[in-house]
Amino acid sequence: MFTLVVMAAGLGSRFGGTKQLAQVGPNGEAFLDFAIADARGAGADRVVLIVRSDIEADVRQHFAARGGLPSDLDVAYVRQDEHGPPRPKPWGTAHAVLSAAEAVSGPFMVCNADDYYGPTAYAALARAIHGMADNEAWLCGYHLDHTLPAEGTVTRGVCQVDGDRLTGIVEREGISRADHTFPEDTLVSMNLWAFSPAFLYALQAGFTRFLKQHQDSPTAEYLLPNAVAAQMAKGALTIRVVTTEETWIGVTNPDDLQVARATLKSR
Repeated sequence: MFTLVVMAAGLGSRFGGTKQLAQVGPNGEAFLDFAIADARGAGADRVVLIVRSDIEADVRQHFAARGGLPSDLDVAYVRQDEHGPPRPKPWGTAHAVLSAAEAVSGPFMVCNADDYYGPTAYAALARAIHGMADNEAWLCGYHLDHTLPAEGTVTRGVCQVDGDRLTGIVEREGISRADHTFPEDTLVSMNLWAFSPAFLYALQAGFTRFLKQHQDSPTAEYLLPNAVAAQMAKGALTIRVVTTEETWIGVTNPDDLQVARATLKSR
């Protein structure tokens, strides 16, 4: 059993609205509905939804309109904006996970609320985390060609892997299907992780250091990949990688919705 931590507090600036609740499935599902269902199928018994205060009611109403969440799931809501110094823009994905610390007591997975990862990705990660040590974590790696849109460019976290061990992630911008810089089977991170509760102590220490430098910034973000990389660099955290053949689906702009809906319907 494990907890699924869903990061659903983003502003969706480029999308122009609450894309966490955008209807993408054939039955009106949002991405987070698929995430919860797939994680539950893989053994999750608890879900922690990280939201902003101004959208919590909308998220709750979304589930209520769909008949509620399964009764065998323990569900908690965490308001990210109530943790740390107040400002309009959330403090980033690492801070989002940190804000859920009091709601997490065992191994947990972390996912974005506005991405589709696929059921076998959650299942593979769930199998991998059994017996995970306090100084270990897991990342689900996707083949690059399974994450690229038909048109346009994207930024991807390109993974450097030795066996099943992650040795680094490099953010690469401007990747497209027409760009053959990277082989199609290059592994990339789409922010689907598994951690032990011990990692939360490292996040707290990292956020304290981050605030010393950026407390007055309206835009600086404490990001999960950066926090993971910092622990790896210190030798305090070993990241292992499990791969999936799933095709990732996501939306950045409103025009992406039709593509996402067509892809999910075809499944």
